Amino acid sequence: MSFCLIVAIFIVGIWGLIAKDNLIKKIIGLNILNSGVVLFFVYIGSFQGTTAPIMEKGIKDVVDPIPQALMLTAIVIGICLTALALALVLKLYQKYKTLSISQIEKMSKDE
Repeated sequence: MSFCLIVAIFIVGIWGLIAKDNLIKKIIGLNILNSGVVLFFVYIGSFQGTTAPIMEKGIKDVVDPIPQALMLTAIVIGICLTALALALVLKLYQKYKTLSISQIEKMSKDE
């Protein structure tokens, strides 16, 4: 996977957060952004000519397992963040009957 593809995924995630008005689409953009960050750290943690860190005789060049372990933690945190965001969006939808941020802002000012 090339570095340009990872940057493209990251940019699509940022675009989803900035350009979309729908809260669900913003959460999807946040997940895409999280995936781009995880792929970036896994990409910089591996080098050409290295193998998986499996203990076998004769293997000297192995990939550092720390970035991979940290990214597993980041994936779990991302899932928890998504669940929390969806719960908050559900409460907003129950109150305002819309997922549009601009409409929610207008309705909250009228209260």
